[in-house]
Amino acid sequence: MSTGRRTRAPGRDVVLDAAVDNFQRLGYHGTTMRDIARDAGMKVASIYHHFPSKQRILQDIMVRVLSDVIAVTRNALMGSGTSASEQLQAVMHAWALFHTTRRAEALIGASELRSLDEVGLRLVVALRDEQEGMFRAIVERGVAQGEFTTPYPQEAVRAIINMGSSIATWYRPGGELSPEQMAERYAALALGTVGAAARPT
Repeated sequence: MSTGRRTRAPGRDVVLDAAVDNFQRLGYHGTTMRDIARDAGMKVASIYHHFPSKQRILQDIMVRVLSDVIAVTRNALMGSGTSASEQLQAVMHAWALFHTTRRAEALIGASELRSLDEVGLRLVVALRDEQEGMFRAIVERGVAQGEFTTPYPQEAVRAIINMGSSIATWYRPGGELSPEQMAERYAALALGTVGAAARPT
């Protein structure tokens, strides 16, 4: 499954990759434009041809990663079956897989929300709400149709989302489970969280 990474202009791509590496290691406030320029192999002035500020770099990273994961989970939903269980399994599989393969960006998205300015915060919160709404619609329909038995659908949705996104904090390639295996297990865990029997994969 594609993780939704977009094609970027080479100059912007280099800056964003360098920023992701530094933000992950040093944090947003601990990273300087000089750090980003050094790892991007360019002068600080050259960065400003692509981004007006460090804040805009952070916004771009967070908006892009959220837009990408929304596209990936939406595609999974559209390609799934018609039952709520099939749809939740497909969307959770995509959500968990994304967080094993795009770990650095996902971690920045989870930890640097407080560093966004007012404009960036509105953009990112709107995208987060859109993603949560996708999960919520599936779970609420499953509960309404008797397919899911959880008495706490709102809390179940949040638990599922947080369970999948937390993978980025600890998963490392080359471990006991591949990203695909991890995603399959978390899809089954999501179904258990809402009180549905896991379907064979």
